[in-house]
Amino acid sequence: MASVGTGGGISRRRGYSGLLLFANGFRPFFLLGAIQAGLSILVWLPVFHGELTLSSAFAPRDWHVHEMLYGYLPAVVTGFLFTAIPNWTGRLPLRGGPLATLVAVWLAGRLAVTFSAGLGWLVAMLVDCSFLLLVAAAAAREIVAGRNWRNLKVVALVTLLFAGNVAFHLEAHFGGVAEFGIRIGIAAIVLLISLIGGRIIPSFTRNWMVRENPGRLPVPFNRFDMIVVIFGALALAGWVVMPDGRMTGVALGVAGLLHLVRLSRWAGDRTLRERLVTILHIGYFFVPLGFLLGAADTFHLVEDSAGIHAWMVGGAGIMTLAVMTRASLGHTGHALTASAGTQAIYAAIIVAAVTRICAVIYTAQSDLLLHVAALAWAIAFLGFALAYGPMLVRRDPRMRMAA
Repeated sequence: MASVGTGGGISRRRGYSGLLLFANGFRPFFLLGAIQAGLSILVWLPVFHGELTLSSAFAPRDWHVHEMLYGYLPAVVTGFLFTAIPNWTGRLPLRGGPLATLVAVWLAGRLAVTFSAGLGWLVAMLVDCSFLLLVAAAAAREIVAGRNWRNLKVVALVTLLFAGNVAFHLEAHFGGVAEFGIRIGIAAIVLLISLIGGRIIPSFTRNWMVRENPGRLPVPFNRFDMIVVIFGALALAGWVVMPDGRMTGVALGVAGLLHLVRLSRWAGDRTLRERLVTILHIGYFFVPLGFLLGAADTFHLVEDSAGIHAWMVGGAGIMTLAVMTRASLGHTGHALTASAGTQAIYAAIIVAAVTRICAVIYTAQSDLLLHVAALAWAIAFLGFALAYGPMLVRRDPRMRMAA
């Protein structure tokens, strides 16, 4: 689906001659988001063990969760949105000064949250939450101006993520820890993966198979997919409000099975020759796994964080890296194929996802598995920054650049 805009974008250079880093949304946000994701998990380990104290008003666990859920993920979502929206609307991309301003606000939010004990919780909340509000407003303006009404639902999910961030700050201040804010943010991210992944995965798979592996093709987005997304949204709404309810558990279990059926329709088993495509299917697998583990938690079969980490480390972590690598290659004129370095990044993030879930289930080995997961996560995201950073910040004269 060309309109998704993460494959090999449309070149729109008119009127821009500034710093290449701010020529497209994916350039600064993918790079900085990856660096933040890798570094913050390395900081979290000594904080978790009491070897380091942060100057944050958040409890240590809440700082860690917040910087993953409302720090790195919004950066990657923003990079994707402002790269895809020009393809959706036919309008020029957000670039230059406006894009740099958004980057500065995001960076200010990271500093405000980390040093909120001295800055004050209210100032930290206003600075941090303003980023997603600006993103939602800018995305809505572009989509409405381009009369691309069907993609306003993506803006609605970004707005839900903004609401979750506000709830997170309020809960953390007035209640000591955040709970609803965490679940709202996770639900928004899972729905974004379900909605956007459900379009780009079969589309990119089909495009590759038509060229490289003719035969059975993935089923494109249709009414069944919409039913799955809607049912998943209802199950997540129940989980946000009543995470321990038995009916919630049943709904989560059914949603997980529906998402597995959905994934099976996309012919992922026929993509093994191109890891750039395969990784999308692997990443999406952790969405139904998260639903099923969440269901198991409501019946006291596993701890609740098993499903959460399946969604966040597996679903969000793998899917973001899959999109970041593909979009960076396609929009900088490089071949859409996974190099050895890219495959190493994929291997690291898969190890991170599996070991983090296992750390919850196999409690006797949880400390070792937690360290393996953290190290693998850092390798994956900092590896992306090292491998892809040069193509994001400078123009390669040998390549056709889509600035």
